Amino acid sequence: MAILTNVLGAPVVGPLKGVLWLSRLLLEQAEAALYDENAIRAGLFALEERLEAGEIDEAQYEKEEDVLLERLRIARERHRGGG
Repeated sequence: MAILTNVLGAPVVGPLKGVLWLSRLLLEQAEAALYDENAIRAGLFALEERLEAGEIDEAQYEKEEDVLLERLRIARERHRGGG
């Protein structure tokens, strides 16, 4: 009976497993990019340059800096195996 279920369910279950696998892969890639320490540091540097160039004010700088620093904290936690 299990063989029959597998055969009849394959057209539905097979593509579903593929979609789930692809979703997990995309999530891993997105998180790797989001929590790349070098990219975050580059973002902090670029943010400081924007402030110095007068493109953003101090309040906007602090707001964006907080976001980047939180991402950096999470990235370091993940690197240590904490998340």
